[in-house]
Amino acid sequence: MIEYFTLAIVLIVISLLVSMFRILREYERGVIFLLGRFQKVKGPGLIIVIPFIQQMVRTDLRTIVLDVPSQDVISRDNVSVKVNAVLYFRVMDPQNAVINVENFYAATSQLAQTTLRSVLGKHDLDNMLASRDELNEDIQEILDAQTDAWGIKVSNVEIKHVDLDDSMIRVIARQAEAERTRRAKIIHAEGEQQASKRLLEAARTLSKRSEALQLRYLQTLTDISNDKTNTIVFPVDLLRDLQKTVAGAETPEPEDEDEGEETAAAHSSSEFPDTSSVLGGDEEAKA
Repeated sequence: MIEYFTLAIVLIVISLLVSMFRILREYERGVIFLLGRFQKVKGPGLIIVIPFIQQMVRTDLRTIVLDVPSQDVISRDNVSVKVNAVLYFRVMDPQNAVINVENFYAATSQLAQTTLRSVLGKHDLDNMLASRDELNEDIQEILDAQTDAWGIKVSNVEIKHVDLDDSMIRVIARQAEAERTRRAKIIHAEGEQQASKRLLEAARTLSKRSEALQLRYLQTLTDISNDKTNTIVFPVDLLRDLQKTVAGAETPEPEDEDEGEETAAAHSSSEFPDTSSVLGGDEEAKA
């Protein structure tokens, strides 16, 4: 009987000695309590914990990725949206993470949800969609300041989704379409203004010499003649009136009517040369 009792005591002592040795990984720390009072933080590696006297709480120091559930947010312009975000944080002080808060993971999750709703509720819908980087920084700073007492460092916050109702999506699409139409009209108006200035400069240049206007007219006829599918008719009177206007602007006023008629006849004969010889030559060439 004594032998069995001794063997049991030896086994108990051996098990106690074995349980005293704990191994902590590189990313783990052990918060040691001595008779319920905080003693120190140990790890990583092999540590000794005295049974029944000391207790150890393991703490993971790796970065934790927290998916914040979708939150119903009402923006400052009274638009209801659902916002989802992701939070990156890690334990920097294991002592405060164990002593100052019961469950730092759940506490950080609830704090992130409330902060997300409060911060986004202060901004318009356009800011939520266009200024996400600024919103992420604001949320990160607020969370980092409030979780500092828990020994937690919030490294980054990213807003993932901003879900809108179908009606709001259609309204935003119409707004974007109207904005693009406005820009197109402004660009078209600016183009017309620049073109009018260029046309005015070209008209001033062509008005200096009547030959330039005739050459431009012939160039226009050449460009139009490239299209073989259409028949274009130009009135000859239009060119004659234009030539008379240019000739009248360049010719001084005559002293009497006879001199004026002679001048007009001279200009008419100079502007419209006789093409009978040319036509005759073409007929002979064809024959």
